[in-house]
Amino acid sequence: MTSLGKIWFVGAGPGDPELITIKGQKLLSQAGAVLFAGSLVDRAVTLYAPPGCAIRDSKDMTLEEMTAWLIEQARIHTTVVRLQTGDPALYGALIELARPLADAGIEWSVVPGVSSAMASMAAAGESMTLPEVTQTVILTRVEGRTPMPEGEDLASLAAHRTTLCIFLSITLMHKVETALRAAGWAEDAPMLVVHKASWPGEQKIVRGTLADIKQRCREAGIASQAMIVASPTLGALHWETLARSKLYDPTFTHRFRKASA
Repeated sequence: MTSLGKIWFVGAGPGDPELITIKGQKLLSQAGAVLFAGSLVDRAVTLYAPPGCAIRDSKDMTLEEMTAWLIEQARIHTTVVRLQTGDPALYGALIELARPLADAGIEWSVVPGVSSAMASMAAAGESMTLPEVTQTVILTRVEGRTPMPEGEDLASLAAHRTTLCIFLSITLMHKVETALRAAGWAEDAPMLVVHKASWPGEQKIVRGTLADIKQRCREAGIASQAMIVASPTLGALHWETLARSKLYDPTFTHRFRKASA
C-alpha cells in the first residue's frame, strides 16, 4: 500500500509575506506541492517553496477540484500545503475541505495565521480593547449570498457596543450602516476601513464616521478585500483621558509585583 503524505492548512497571514508564521514558512520550504488562494494570498509567500515544488492557484477551482488535487498530491509528496489567507479557521471553508481528506484516510493539520482583523488594527495603530470601554471583540460579516444564522444579524451584535470587525462586507456597506443605526450607533461614531491590510504598496487606510465612511471608501476606490471596523475604542490615542490597565497600574498588586503607590 502506498503511504500517503500529510496535508497542512497553513494561514498565510493578511498579505505581508513576513507575517506568515515561522512554522508555516518552514512547511512551505519542505512542501512538494502547494495549493494557494491566488485571489487573496500574495504570491510572494509562495517564494518560500523549494525549486520543483508543484504550485497551483485555486482561484478558478471548485471545492471538489481542490480536494481532488490535494489528495492526488498527497499520494506523491510527503508534505502538501494548502495556503490560505489570514487564519484557515476563519471564513476559510476549512471543514468543507478537510472532510474529504478524512474520508480518504489522509492526515491533516492546521497552522494558524494572523487575521486581517488584527493586521488592520495594527496598521491603523488602534486597539481592539480598552479598560472600561470594551473588553469584547466580535468577528462577523453581514448577510450576502451566505445567510446569517438566527440571532447573528449585525444589528443584534452591534447592540452590544463592542468592537466589531466586519469581514467580506465592503460591497454591502449600506447594510452595515443600516444595522449600526438600527442598533443605536450615533452618526459620528468612528469607523475604520483598511484595504489589503499589510500588503506591501497596496494597503489603504480610511477613517471616518458612520455618516461618511461609505463616501470616503468610494473616494478611495475601495471595493474589495477590506476590513470594516466599528468600535468605541477607535481614536483613543488622542483622547484627553483614558482608564488605566490594572496590570500596569502602580496602585495595583498582583502575583509578580506589589503596589508601589
